Amino acid sequence: MMATNHYSFRRATLADLDLLMEWQLKPHVRAWWGSGEPYDEEKLADPRVARWIVSFMGRPFAFMQDYAVHGWENHHFANLPKGSRGIDQYIGDPGLVGAGHGSALIGARMQALFDAQAPVIATDPHPENERAIAVYRKLGFEPFGPPKETQWGLILPMIARCKVADDLPLL
Repeated sequence: MMATNHYSFRRATLADLDLLMEWQLKPHVRAWWGSGEPYDEEKLADPRVARWIVSFMGRPFAFMQDYAVHGWENHHFANLPKGSRGIDQYIGDPGLVGAGHGSALIGARMQALFDAQAPVIATDPHPENERAIAVYRKLGFEPFGPPKETQWGLILPMIARCKVADDLPLL
């Protein structure tokens, strides 16, 4: 496992749009993320979502976002306890895929979210994204229901619970 102190997270800004578009055009990102609508000032300012540029030893290489699961009406994670967060991410630099960075950066962000009192962290990979599902399982995520179609596409809902939140009921 890589030392998490080698990873830094800074808020994505308008100055990062070209980098994000470059990463989103990479085949390994498009396979699961899709090109979607490019980010703009309004999306970057959305208070429901924290968008991050992740660097390893000072070099930007990945994108991550965490969001309030109760920020959208009828969100597929709306039944989770208050304060729960959802996460999504990708490694933009194809040379760093498969080297343990995904587990390390997700683990670092999970710790920050749990430290900030999130009782549950949710994620929703495509059910055929075996690599992502394996990483999530390694980090303590478990499926939370069967695959389902959402407004963002087909997902496998998965959750990880904060150890102190193990006694909280899922709504």
